[in-house]
Amino acid sequence: MQLVVERVRADPSAHVDVVEAAAQAVVQLLDDERARTGEWAAEVRHWREGWIRKVVRRADGARWEAVQELPGVTVAHGSARVRAFVPGPLSPLPKALGKLQVGGTEFPREKGSSADGARVDVEITPLAELSSGKTAAQAGHAAQLLYEQMDEAAREAWRADGFAVRASVPAESDWAEPGEAVRVIDAGLTEVDGPTETARARLRA
Repeated sequence: MQLVVERVRADPSAHVDVVEAAAQAVVQLLDDERARTGEWAAEVRHWREGWIRKVVRRADGARWEAVQELPGVTVAHGSARVRAFVPGPLSPLPKALGKLQVGGTEFPREKGSSADGARVDVEITPLAELSSGKTAAQAGHAAQLLYEQMDEAAREAWRADGFAVRASVPAESDWAEPGEAVRVIDAGLTEVDGPTETARARLRA
């Protein structure tokens, strides 16, 4: 699954808004009727049955507008806009996506989350330095895993909230106690060395 973050050079989005918007976009796409039973269902099912990978790219100006024509879901959250696309092969990519950069996707980190009322917490590991792009991908994966294990009543309540999440980096002592959270173990292809727990998601108490 490709995700694209809008980048406005003169007024960049906040890192935490990007991460939260990415998680929302992933789940909104999976919950979309077109992904569940409609025209996107075959592609989404094939992806979920195989290697569930997410790649985050960035786009500005005309390139951001161009990717809106590709099948997917765009989420606006705080200062950020992120579009999740219907999963497909890594090669060849649609030309509008293939032009976009992956590495070095970084956004300012001064701001904390404003999503205090969200039903879901997404925690990012405090034990590794992850770029904004990598963090967004891991948050999206954690939110997906939680969505997939929920019963329909819990999904409906989260759906009514737009699948909002609150992202944070816990203290190392808190990270040592995962509790009942779903856990993402990244394969270690980029930014981390070998299999690494990168993110967790849980319903807020």
